[in-house]
Amino acid sequence: MNTKLKAKLVDAAGFARTITRIAHEIIERNRGTERLGLVGMQTRGVYIARRVAAKIREIENKEIPVGVLDVTMYRDDYRTSLKQPQVQTTDIHFDLYDINVVLVDDVLYTGRTVRAALDALMDIGRPKRIQLAVMVDRGHRELPIKPDFIGKNVPTSMNEEVQVRMSEVDDEDAIYLVEVEQ
Repeated sequence: MNTKLKAKLVDAAGFARTITRIAHEIIERNRGTERLGLVGMQTRGVYIARRVAAKIREIENKEIPVGVLDVTMYRDDYRTSLKQPQVQTTDIHFDLYDINVVLVDDVLYTGRTVRAALDALMDIGRPKRIQLAVMVDRGHRELPIKPDFIGKNVPTSMNEEVQVRMSEVDDEDAIYLVEVEQ
């Protein structure tokens, strides 16, 4: 499967502004940072969560715990996939009980990965509330999942994808729209 670049939607400066805005929105919606924790979904959601936590620390002078969640074994399609699933680390070193958890991911598409993440979180603990933050909402939901915090809405066609690139794993901070050639 080949991809063709259609547009660079967000550059590094825009990426940083989006992280700042999401951090402010999380603080406002939760009326501060008390009983707040972030959980990033592997892979890029983890780095986004860490950046948002760093920005919240800068704004509020409060340390927010950040956990790492792998949902591979909770996905409803992992058994039907032809490839061997790549299981990664889940690492949440704070008690989820009775706190507001913000689940963080890079791109929201069908909602199936978020559904898997909700199942995984509930197996770990019982948060007071779970909110969802995504850098990009591209539409095409198959499940009734709606983000609370959105970096950018990008309506896409079925032959398009959104690629969030981050300097921690890629060579830049940017968001691209690509066409998938099948």
